Amino acid sequence: MPSTPAAADGADAHADALRAARLALAQVQARFDAIVSNLPGLVFQFVLRGDGGAAFPYLSEGCAALLGVGAAELQSNPALFAELILPEDRAGYHASMRASALDLSGWNWEGRIRIDAWNDVKWINLRSSPRALPATDAAGAAVQWEGIMTNITASRQEQLEATGSRARLAELTAHIERVKEQERERIAREIHDDLGGNLTAIKMALAMLAARLPSELPQLAERAAYLDQLVDRSIDSVHRITLDLRPSMLDFGIVAALEWQLKEFEKQAEHIACSFTCSDREIDLSADLATALFRIFQEAFTNIAKHARASRVEVRLARLRHHIVLTVRDNGVGISPADRLKPGSFGLRGMSERARGFGGTLALDAADGGGTVLTVKIKLAAPKAPIMAAPTTSSTSSTNSTNSTNAASAPP
Repeated sequence: MPSTPAAADGADAHADALRAARLALAQVQARFDAIVSNLPGLVFQFVLRGDGGAAFPYLSEGCAALLGVGAAELQSNPALFAELILPEDRAGYHASMRASALDLSGWNWEGRIRIDAWNDVKWINLRSSPRALPATDAAGAAVQWEGIMTNITASRQEQLEATGSRARLAELTAHIERVKEQERERIAREIHDDLGGNLTAIKMALAMLAARLPSELPQLAERAAYLDQLVDRSIDSVHRITLDLRPSMLDFGIVAALEWQLKEFEKQAEHIACSFTCSDREIDLSADLATALFRIFQEAFTNIAKHARASRVEVRLARLRHHIVLTVRDNGVGISPADRLKPGSFGLRGMSERARGFGGTLALDAADGGGTVLTVKIKLAAPKAPIMAAPTTSSTSSTNSTNSTNAASAPP
């Protein structure tokens, strides 16, 4: 049956629409290829079937440059990608994939791959979005991801270098603090022993001279009394300076030192009521750690006196199973996030660095009802077991032997 003119016109219109669609599709494909070719990485589609099988329906041209494997080879053997991942990172890769497939959330994974042909290890980042695919065969439902893989080796190396640099800086800061405290202790000891001893000798000499002054010259007695008062003030100054340099109360333990410092603070700030509680009567800490906690405590109270406008301060020191925790709570005006980030807030930075130098943390939080809570938490080093315990009988024998020798050599 011959076709009518209307039917011929319809066929031509359909052919024109088909050509236009093909042209539009070719333009979209060209734009997509241009974008993908300029992306710094590998664009991919990855499918995980219900039976555990996998496929890469699409891999961009960046596959060989990133993974050292051609797109066709990886598509024919999808399991090859997991084999490229270092064994210590492989479990994290599969776990993140399963988690993304389970709740259809974004898949973001970072790990290392090894390319044997180049004898190279790379850090890669995988980012993709999943969508569920309907079941089409016995394999069951599947999940398909579209995303991109990029080489992040340079950024990871910079991150590791920055982390190492921060660790070295923290170690250097801790060393400087130790040296500074040792120097403070040395100076305090010399001031106490030398200057304090000399002042005591001068006071004794003045007392002897004052006792021998003639009674008919009272002005000399007044001058001697004035000099004696001056020496007393100098002795008090020596005592104060040595305590500032290195409080002798630290020799009696951190608990006694904090209690003493709290009482000293109460004397200077009479309007602030202070309380101190401790989980133990005595807490055995290394000299360096005790000094660091004491300095943090001092700086915290300096900040309270300067800025907090508080009327009550509560201090708690507790030894947990593996940590020592110092908490200082005040009911003042609090501290804003902007104040913590001020360029000149060296006190806060110093406290934080002291805690970090011992592998600890320092946190500043708002207190319930107003004020600030400062919490220092530092992990305690495990006590070292003695290599060999000395036998009791041997110790007793040695002591008896020493006593016998001393008795024999002692004069009658």
